[in-house]
Parts: sequence; C-alpha cells; structure tokens
Amino acid sequence: MHVESFIGNLGLWLGTLVRFIVETLNGLFGAITEAGGNFVDGMARALGMDTSIISILVLIAGLLFLYNAVRAFMRASIFGGVIWMLLGLWVLSWIIT
Repeated sequence: MHVESFIGNLGLWLGTLVRFIVETLNGLFGAITEAGGNFVDGMARALGMDTSIISILVLIAGLLFLYNAVRAFMRASIFGGVIWMLLGLWVLSWIIT
C-alpha cells in the first residue's frame, strides 16, 4: 500500500509540473502573439492600410525596393537607384492611402 501511495504522489507531482510548464508556455506565446498583432494593427493604422497578409507582403516588397535604391545610390549607380526608388514608391502607393 505504501508503494502505491508513493507512485500516485509521484504521478500527481509530475502531472502538476507538466501542467505548469504547458500553462506558462501558453501564456508566453499568447503574449507574443498579442504583441505582434498590436504591432501590425498600429502600423496599419499609422500608414492607413489594411491589415491583410497581402498588404503586409506588399509593404515588405516596397520597403525592399527602397532598400535596393539606397544600396544602388551608395554604389554611385544613379540610374539604378532612381529605377529602384520609383518602383518602391509605386508599390508602396498601392497600399498607403
């Protein structure tokens, strides 16, 4: 009888530990998800755009085009920099109102 009580208590302790770990990770990932959602909502409100995944991807593409424009200007490639800059501004004008 004493062994059954020990095994039962060990299972109870192990179950409590697993439950604590799962609830802690759930809370942590929930907080990270909420912070990411709040960031995207705030950025979308500031830019006047929709929060859809397509809008976010177009925003990233436009910013990458502008980044390429800056890199081209730093290489003293005026023509390439102007092309990348116009392309980036054109893409960003689709989503920013």
